[in-house]
Amino acid sequence: MRTIGTRTKYLLLLVILTITISPAMAGASAMSKNGAVYTETNNVTDNRIISFDRSADGSLSMSGSFSTNGLGTGISLGNQGGVILTDDGKNLLAVDAGSNEISVFQVKSKGLVLTDKVSSAGTMPISLTSHKDLVYVVNEGGNGNIVGFHLDDGKLSMIPNSIRPLSSNSAGPAEISFNPEGNVLVVTEKSTNKIDTYVLDKHGIPIGPIVQNSNGQTPFGFAFDKKGHLIVSEATTNALSSYAVDDWGNLKTISGSVPDFHSAPCWVVVTENGKFAYTNNAHDGTTSSYRIDKDGELSLLNQVAATPGVGNIDLALSQDSKFVYSLNSGVNTIAGFRVNSDGSLTLVTTVNVMSGLDGLAAS
Repeated sequence: MRTIGTRTKYLLLLVILTITISPAMAGASAMSKNGAVYTETNNVTDNRIISFDRSADGSLSMSGSFSTNGLGTGISLGNQGGVILTDDGKNLLAVDAGSNEISVFQVKSKGLVLTDKVSSAGTMPISLTSHKDLVYVVNEGGNGNIVGFHLDDGKLSMIPNSIRPLSSNSAGPAEISFNPEGNVLVVTEKSTNKIDTYVLDKHGIPIGPIVQNSNGQTPFGFAFDKKGHLIVSEATTNALSSYAVDDWGNLKTISGSVPDFHSAPCWVVVTENGKFAYTNNAHDGTTSSYRIDKDGELSLLNQVAATPGVGNIDLALSQDSKFVYSLNSGVNTIAGFRVNSDGSLTLVTTVNVMSGLDGLAAS
């Protein structure tokens, strides 16, 4: 009896998923497209970006599947920022953690167009960040490092002398991100309970790392508010901390380990107005909300702002911060919520997705 191979099963799943959602896609053409949501399959034989159109009410409809021409790992990357959009929304970048590459797409009205794929100059890239024409990646495997690139017309070119180490060879990084001004890079290290910062010179070349202690255990995902305060989740302490970051990369704790009374808060987003932060608690399928004051002080707003689903392993805000989306690996869904003026969340959409997805970005 002939058996079906892993790759064949994967391709059949893609076809079935597309056919299943086709009526929704047909209906979506009549709706006003107000943005999109993207995730990646992280498949070991054909890593792909899956896209969803967003309507005015925040609901999603699958709109496409685009190969990165790279490979995933087939296992969770334990990261935030594996799929990102540039600030102008013109490019999407994704890690190919299984082939040690970065793929670049241009965002077009009819979908994504692959424009480049380059080596990450390290092993197992897990997180990306961009600011203007600069792109940085953090590689988890091997000794671990960060590497910089220039992005020009959809093409990446490595910045000479931009490779820098992490705090140790077993740092277990979770995320890399620019601060709002674009002059400081931050990397969280899960394994060492450290936060690394790097100051960039005028050529985009980093100085560092400056290695500093996290206020709590297992610093993971993070985001900045509009004033540059750093909001970091702590997956073991079950809390969020906030920091001031100066121009030399020094951190000063503002609010230390404010608990959300749940388990494994790992992913963080901050609204455009800088008033609210949301974190996904991966061990119990909840989302908690925090209020951020003008000085970066955190206060717990709602222990259970939403219940997106078990295994909620990433979060993404729409560009206008009107909607927040959660990738839920335990139930294979993406759930979307409207962000209300008081910071509360209202469920607006749930779409079924295939298993094994990693990374989430929204426009």
